[in-house]
Amino acid sequence: MDRKEMRKVLAKLIAKAWADARFKAKLMADPASVLRAEGVAIPEGMRVDVFENTDERLHLVIPKKPDELSDEALDIAAAGGKYTWEDNNCFITW
Repeated sequence: MDRKEMRKVLAKLIAKAWADARFKAKLMADPASVLRAEGVAIPEGMRVDVFENTDERLHLVIPKKPDELSDEALDIAAAGGKYTWEDNNCFITW
Protein backbone atom coordinates (compact mmCIF):
# COMPACT_ATOMS: atom_id res chain seq x y z
CA MET A 1 0.00 0.00 0.00
CA ASP A 2 1.51 3.32 -1.00
CA ARG A 3 1.28 6.47 1.12
CA LYS A 4 -1.63 7.92 -0.83
CA GLU A 5 -3.70 4.78 -0.27
CA MET A 6 -2.60 4.73 3.38
CA ARG A 7 -3.85 8.29 3.90
CA LYS A 8 -7.23 7.32 2.42
CA VAL A 9 -7.54 4.28 4.71
CA LEU A 10 -6.54 6.30 7.76
CA ALA A 11 -8.97 9.11 6.89
CA LYS A 12 -11.75 6.51 6.58
CA LEU A 13 -10.83 5.02 9.96
CA ILE A 14 -10.81 8.45 11.62
CA ALA A 15 -14.26 9.24 10.20
CA LYS A 16 -15.53 5.87 11.41
CA ALA A 17 -14.08 6.51 14.88
CA TRP A 18 -15.85 9.88 15.01
CA ALA A 19 -19.16 8.22 14.09
CA ASP A 20 -18.91 5.01 16.14
CA ALA A 21 -17.81 5.15 19.78
CA ARG A 22 -17.39 1.37 20.03
CA PHE A 23 -15.14 1.30 16.96
CA LYS A 24 -13.13 4.21 18.37
CA ALA A 25 -12.64 2.38 21.66
CA LYS A 26 -11.43 -0.73 19.81
CA LEU A 27 -9.10 1.34 17.62
CA MET A 28 -7.60 3.04 20.65
CA ALA A 29 -7.29 -0.22 22.62
CA ASP A 30 -5.78 -2.38 19.87
CA PRO A 31 -4.82 -0.21 16.89
CA ALA A 32 -2.52 -2.73 15.20
CA SER A 33 -5.23 -5.37 14.86
CA VAL A 34 -7.77 -2.82 13.61
CA LEU A 35 -5.30 -1.51 11.04
CA ARG A 36 -4.43 -5.04 9.91
CA ALA A 37 -8.15 -5.82 9.52
CA GLU A 38 -8.39 -2.76 7.25
CA GLY A 39 -5.54 -4.00 5.06
CA VAL A 40 -2.69 -1.95 6.51
CA ALA A 41 0.53 -3.98 6.80
CA ILE A 42 1.79 -3.67 10.37
CA PRO A 43 4.93 -5.72 11.00
CA GLU A 44 4.83 -8.10 13.94
CA GLY A 45 6.35 -6.49 16.99
CA MET A 46 5.66 -2.94 15.78
CA ARG A 47 3.87 -0.83 18.37
CA VAL A 48 1.08 1.42 17.12
CA ASP A 49 -0.15 4.24 19.36
CA VAL A 50 -3.38 6.19 18.85
CA PHE A 51 -3.85 9.58 20.45
CA GLU A 52 -6.83 11.90 20.33
CA ASN A 53 -6.44 15.67 20.22
CA THR A 54 -8.77 17.61 22.50
CA ASP A 55 -9.41 21.27 23.31
CA GLU A 56 -6.81 20.92 26.06
CA ARG A 57 -4.26 18.68 24.37
CA LEU A 58 -2.57 18.68 20.96
CA HIS A 59 -0.25 15.87 19.92
CA LEU A 60 2.69 16.77 17.71
CA VAL A 61 4.16 13.78 15.91
CA ILE A 62 7.70 14.10 14.64
CA PRO A 63 8.10 11.80 11.64
CA LYS A 64 11.12 9.57 11.33
CA LYS A 65 13.97 11.56 9.85
CA PRO A 66 14.60 10.58 6.23
CA ASP A 67 17.84 8.83 5.48
CA GLU A 68 18.87 11.70 3.24
CA LEU A 69 17.72 15.29 3.52
CA SER A 70 19.76 18.04 1.91
CA ASP A 71 20.88 21.13 3.80
CA GLU A 72 18.71 23.15 1.39
CA ALA A 73 15.63 21.08 2.26
CA LEU A 74 16.34 21.54 5.98
CA ASP A 75 16.68 25.31 5.46
CA ILE A 76 13.34 25.44 3.62
CA ALA A 77 11.62 23.49 6.37
CA ALA A 78 13.13 25.73 9.06
CA ALA A 79 11.89 28.80 7.18
CA GLY A 80 8.33 27.51 7.18
CA GLY A 81 8.27 25.63 3.90
CA LYS A 82 5.69 22.90 3.40
CA TYR A 83 6.80 19.30 3.39
CA THR A 84 5.04 16.10 2.40
CA TRP A 85 5.99 12.46 2.67
CA GLU A 86 5.72 10.04 -0.25
CA ASP A 87 7.14 6.52 -0.03
CA ASN A 88 9.46 7.46 2.85
CA ASN A 89 10.83 10.46 0.98
CA CYS A 90 10.38 13.98 2.28
CA PHE A 91 9.46 16.68 -0.25
CA ILE A 92 9.59 20.33 0.82
CA THR A 93 7.85 23.02 -1.20
CA TRP A 94 6.75 26.64 -0.75
